[in-house]
Amino acid sequence: MNHKATILAVDDTHDSLELLIDILTPEGYQVRPADSGELALSAVATNPPDLILLDVRMKGMDGFEVIRRLKAREETRHIPIILISAFAKTAEWVEGLQLGAADYIIKPFQIEELLIRVKTHLAIGRSEKALQEREEIYRNLFNNAEVGIFRSRLDGSEVLEVNRRFLDIVGMTIEETLGKPSVNLWADPKEREEMVKMLVAEGHVSGFEYRMLNKRLGEVRNCLTSLRLYREQGLLEGSILDITDRKRAEEEKIKLETQLQQAQKMESIGRLAGGVAHDFNNMLSIILGYADMALDKLQPSDPVRYDIQEIISAGQRSVEVVRQLLAFARKQTISPKILDLNDTITNILKMLRHLIGEDIDLLWKPADDLWPVKMDPSQIDQLLANLAVNSRDAIKDVGKITIETANIVLDADYCEIHAGFKPGEYVLLDFSDNGCGMDKETLANIFEPFFTTKDVGKGTGLGLATIYGIIKQNEGFINVYSEPGQGSTFKIYLPRYPLAEATANEKVVSTETPTGVETVLLVEDEKVILKLGKAMLKTMGYTVLTANTPDEAIHLAGYHAGEIHLLMTDVIMPEMNGRDLYRQLKALNPKLKSLFMSGYTADVIAHHGVLDDKVHFIHKPFSRKDLAVKVRKALDQE
Repeated sequence: MNHKATILAVDDTHDSLELLIDILTPEGYQVRPADSGELALSAVATNPPDLILLDVRMKGMDGFEVIRRLKAREETRHIPIILISAFAKTAEWVEGLQLGAADYIIKPFQIEELLIRVKTHLAIGRSEKALQEREEIYRNLFNNAEVGIFRSRLDGSEVLEVNRRFLDIVGMTIEETLGKPSVNLWADPKEREEMVKMLVAEGHVSGFEYRMLNKRLGEVRNCLTSLRLYREQGLLEGSILDITDRKRAEEEKIKLETQLQQAQKMESIGRLAGGVAHDFNNMLSIILGYADMALDKLQPSDPVRYDIQEIISAGQRSVEVVRQLLAFARKQTISPKILDLNDTITNILKMLRHLIGEDIDLLWKPADDLWPVKMDPSQIDQLLANLAVNSRDAIKDVGKITIETANIVLDADYCEIHAGFKPGEYVLLDFSDNGCGMDKETLANIFEPFFTTKDVGKGTGLGLATIYGIIKQNEGFINVYSEPGQGSTFKIYLPRYPLAEATANEKVVSTETPTGVETVLLVEDEKVILKLGKAMLKTMGYTVLTANTPDEAIHLAGYHAGEIHLLMTDVIMPEMNGRDLYRQLKALNPKLKSLFMSGYTADVIAHHGVLDDKVHFIHKPFSRKDLAVKVRKALDQE
């Protein structure tokens, strides 16, 4: 007995309705009466019952018409209907059942018969309703799945069922698919052949990756498919998962991780290169300094002069190697100026053409209204010269080099997929050649110091490392595009400088070695360089006080009777840096001038290697003449 079941009793005879109510109500059913077909339809529309007991012959709308209308509507076609009639004609039974009636009872009927049939059809109705609900759930899951699902004949002659996602993946409509033969959308016949062999051998395939053509988009997509054969039924079922976006994301992740690892590796190598360069600078300072002074003591006719000049020449070549190491390590001390890159490049085209030779054409394509940049002009010369030599060596015979400039805005989307890049406005320097190009392995290592593909003796492996350091020191970025046999393109992005300020004209420096009579306090923690510096300064006429440590310098300045005009100090020392030493001594002597020296730059006196205009600095190793000019300039500054 079901206390919740609702039964709609439909009969145009009042006594018949009362009888049905009297029989069914005690059994726990809720009975709602309707004495016409019209009222029955209205009652069903308002509140659908669980079962309908329907008289066939009624005035107005008969039972058959009521069935027709109820079965025509999606919302009511599932309600079980039992026809009740006093006429036992077989034709009526058949017509009623054909219209959709669940059963037929002849009046007069046994109460037990009525109750059993009602109970049976209510149970069937509940089961069918539950089945329909489950089918609806599964249908929704089927259609809303992120995986494409299909079923077809084993021979591919007919597609029997597909979901919406399947249609999206293959790029077809339901009309193009259902009931039609399977369409071969495999992009690679070899992949399809491999899959068919596995399917025939095993009866199923799981997670097979292949490339498929999306018919609507006309593009190849990466997919995973799983298939199963049902040989007895002659069916093939399967699923397709579009993994194109996932593969792209994975590839992009690997690319970014590789870029990050490369950046970290370059940073580590840079620190190593900076340290090595610092040590070499100290040794070169001693070699070149004493060789320079020894040369001054010899007569022009002395045969030893040639030997010393060779020592100086070799030392100067070594200085250039160290300078390149420092450029890579971003330890160069630079004096940036606001530049029009087009003008700067135009001024060195003659030098570049001389470097590359007559067999290589040099095309120069400057952009109009190019934004200004702020860089040390010598670094641009360095950068372009290294690129030109690199391209020259990559072109075997006749070839072409193209230099272009442009204004570029890098947005967040671009920078997101290029590790280390930052959004903003940049001046692009595009340097390309049609040389031999590079493979992936070479590309991965080109910016490492001493990495070279050239023959022994034809390159130091520092040219591109220098370029990398210069660009990073100026907060720029570089991308390289190259393939074997396709040439190479270097895209260099330099930050736009916001103000087009005019740069002051530099004073012409005299070619004569300046001298002086002032007192210089020289502070250097390397005793050999301290001794060398003192000897150089004395040859220029200066009075020289020396200190091996900052504390010694402070003590000496405090007890020295005369005036100290200039502090010449190393920047990095164990006890105290040169900047702090100068501040302490200047507190005692406000007129004190300063000249800093170092084998590489430090943020103590320069921000990211960029010197303030009022800071005087000399880079180790230095010649006697360079030292004389720097000392005089520092002393003469107002």
